[in-house]
Amino acid sequence: MNILVIDDDASLRRTLRMSLEVLGHRAVEARDSAQALELLGHEPFEMALLDLRLAQEQGLDLLPRLLTLAPGLHVVIVTAYATIETAVEAMRRGAFDYLPKPFTPDQLRVILDRIAHMRRLQSQVDELEEQVRSVMPEVDLQTCEPKMREALDTAFKTAASEASILLRGESGTGKGVLARAIHARSPRAANPFVTLHCPSLSAELLESELFGHVEGAFTGAVRDTVGKVAAAEGGTLFLDEIGDLPLALQPKLLRLLQERCYERVGEAQTRASDVRILAATNCNLEAELAAGTFREDLYYRLNVIEVTVPPLRDRPSDILPLAEHLLRFFAKQNAKPISGFAEPVLDAILRYPWPGNIRELRNAIERGVILAAGPVVKLTDLPSQISNANQADPVVALTDLPSQIDNPNQAGPGTGAEQSSAGEPLTLDQIEAEHIRRIWASAATIEEAATKLGIDPSTLYRKRKKYGI
Repeated sequence: MNILVIDDDASLRRTLRMSLEVLGHRAVEARDSAQALELLGHEPFEMALLDLRLAQEQGLDLLPRLLTLAPGLHVVIVTAYATIETAVEAMRRGAFDYLPKPFTPDQLRVILDRIAHMRRLQSQVDELEEQVRSVMPEVDLQTCEPKMREALDTAFKTAASEASILLRGESGTGKGVLARAIHARSPRAANPFVTLHCPSLSAELLESELFGHVEGAFTGAVRDTVGKVAAAEGGTLFLDEIGDLPLALQPKLLRLLQERCYERVGEAQTRASDVRILAATNCNLEAELAAGTFREDLYYRLNVIEVTVPPLRDRPSDILPLAEHLLRFFAKQNAKPISGFAEPVLDAILRYPWPGNIRELRNAIERGVILAAGPVVKLTDLPSQISNANQADPVVALTDLPSQIDNPNQAGPGTGAEQSSAGEPLTLDQIEAEHIRRIWASAATIEEAATKLGIDPSTLYRKRKKYGI
């Protein structure tokens, strides 16, 4: 490492520099704060050994200035006047560690090893983050649309607060992406962001997933397990599709919001929690309140700030910039020299209503890039429902549907089309239900069916319940 030794004692500086060089590091000496700040402004240092008393100066006063100039610097306070109070104050101001004089080479080596270990861990984290960025496109929250601008303004104005935020909007509009952006702009950004998908499990397993459980709490509980609440300690807990939270679990979530405490399943001990709650839904919560399937008190605790994310069809000027952003990402990811879209593709992208919103757009562009044989994505590279968008009916052609939908008079019992008579227009629900039946019948798993439909599994689950599939 490159280490800066800051001490007003010339002999001690020289001794420290020689010791560090013997251990394989490069050391540079500074006699006071002015020289230290000048050196730090001209070359990078990974670590600094800072004397608590620098002639007429205090090392603790210099510490925040060093960290402001070099935020990643590991500062170790060195002093012959070691007390608990000065150690606590040094750590509070950002020191990495505290080394009392006199110290041995072994004591110095232990601290150096700890810092080297921390740097390796940070390097691994940076590498993993880079790998994630190479798999998922970077978030693009730029918009020209007033509705989306209003949603972003509200979300970011409240990001620094501790208020609960309820994100509303159709599936695939980017509510989860916006939740992460809120977390990244909050004072909790350095702490975990944890997501719980509410429709994913039964009420009993969902409670264990949320709060954790102790060994023996239920069949299969072979060890103590921390839940999402504990995993998000100090950070943000994002409850996705909160409208599907089982009614039996809602009072316990309400208690977490009100009292900041909870119990693990099978345990009587009450645990304190420090998490901020963000929630999202594409359900009509007001209808669920009226039906008694969602608690009114929980609704108002979650809905301190409400942000509605508009569907992609209501953001027409954002569609092409988003498509081009995704094109650049997937072209780079797949190492393909694709420069843009053919003109008919641009027309089809603009005409298509994007019922699956940004998630469907992402899937379509990824497919187009993979299938493209030349420098541009052509109409034939896109899914058929999008490539047909430049026809008279941009949503769906009746010839693409089964015969009982195209000819409702010939529909047999149980087809779901017997209420239509010849010549009557079909409803969107009829078309959607039949399309989901076809995809569901041909898919091996719910995940495969959801991927083909361009929606998430929780949305497919609700739509199957709605249409009785």
